[in-house]
Amino acid sequence: MARKRKGRDISGWLVVDKPAGLTSSAVVNKVKWALNANKAGHAGTLDPEATGVLAIALGEATKTVPYVTDALKAYEFTVRFGQATNTDDAEGEVIATSDARPTEDEIKAALSGFLGDIEQVPPKFSAVKIDGQRAYKLARDGEEVELDARPLYVDSLLLLDVPDADHAVLEMVCGKGGYVRSIARDLGEALGCHGHVATLRRVWSGPFEAAKGITLETIEAHARTEELDGYLLPVETGLADLPEVKATPEGAARLTNGNPGMVIAHDVDYGEECWASLDGQPVAVGIFKGGELHPTRVFRF
Repeated sequence: MARKRKGRDISGWLVVDKPAGLTSSAVVNKVKWALNANKAGHAGTLDPEATGVLAIALGEATKTVPYVTDALKAYEFTVRFGQATNTDDAEGEVIATSDARPTEDEIKAALSGFLGDIEQVPPKFSAVKIDGQRAYKLARDGEEVELDARPLYVDSLLLLDVPDADHAVLEMVCGKGGYVRSIARDLGEALGCHGHVATLRRVWSGPFEAAKGITLETIEAHARTEELDGYLLPVETGLADLPEVKATPEGAARLTNGNPGMVIAHDVDYGEECWASLDGQPVAVGIFKGGELHPTRVFRF
């Protein structure tokens, strides 16, 4: 017999402006408790010391998480030149130093090498799995960690400020799977001076913005109240990058049962992925073919 989940059947997105010092999982657990929700997850991990957008999906919104993690996201971060650390951020042990410091022009010139489709080796202290184990666990145990390079699309990488010779403030817009710590590390190597991330903030992720996020203090102040429910965004917010089609009542009934259903579509190509709604409510995500949506994900409210 299936074990019944504890908590409410509540669906939607809660955008949290994560503070430094907490893991993403800890924030998800706090939100899940505060909303008394039976199901929750997040769209993209932030390092414990990083701040900014942590989009938390509740209930049926968890089915839209892949569309948010696949979307572009923006980070603002500070690189500390002259030091390499074993974690590629300020929390790690310094493993190499340099007296060299780049000029503003040198930094700008080096950034062009990190644009477009690049290959990036994740930090040794990361959640990448090696033979079923997390890389950071192996690294903490003192084992030698060798990670393969992974593809990353970098849409833009801009120099925002050079407050002093030791630091540069950058903004990066990139696709899925990017490690800002690796960018800082590799930029330091390219400039011949070493480098690591000193501060990191995710400014936006897909449709979600840090400026519109809720703080943990607000979450705690309104925990287990209707006021907190008022901060939830609709499930379909996570589908912002997909075109919407309108399901007919008969089509919606078929889609709900996992079958192709008739939809009314405009400017949607044959074979294109989209989502169907009925009376403003999401019904399914699927592939559009000849007037019907062939569902790959079905929403149940």
